Amino acid sequence: MRTLTLSLHTNPYSMKKIVFSLFLLLFLVQITVAQNTSEKQEIIELSKTKWQWMADKDADKLAELFDDQSVFVHMGGSWGKEREVNIIRSGGIWYKKADIHEVSVEIIDNTAILLNRITLVAEVGGNEVTNPFEVTEVYIKKADGWKLGSLSFTRLMTP
Repeated sequence: MRTLTLSLHTNPYSMKKIVFSLFLLLFLVQITVAQNTSEKQEIIELSKTKWQWMADKDADKLAELFDDQSVFVHMGGSWGKEREVNIIRSGGIWYKKADIHEVSVEIIDNTAILLNRITLVAEVGGNEVTNPFEVTEVYIKKADGWKLGSLSFTRLMTP
């Protein structure tokens, strides 16, 4: 019968490398989590600002935020940036107030997906309407900052 003997002798230099590597790994994980949290908060604040610009009918600021290829999905159809900006500018849809009940953000590479559960008070064609929506906002990180790529309204059946 053979006996297997393991040596538990470890080089102190190797232990220092292992400990240093673990600390470095933990540090990098913390930086990544902090950046991700910071970017998520930035997107949440950008979305809140967007709702205020919509309430103020500030079409110029919205035009800067909306990507040139952006798409907008409403209960009455879908269209691109130019039409959305013109509708806001003319008052065809006036997003008077968005009461935000829940918000979440997921970031995938250079894309942020924000979900808002809101109650929206809007004026459409001169009539004030209130609707509960789940709003999906997709933001793309570009060289000059975050741009809105898509805004989609899904009407909820329950308030």
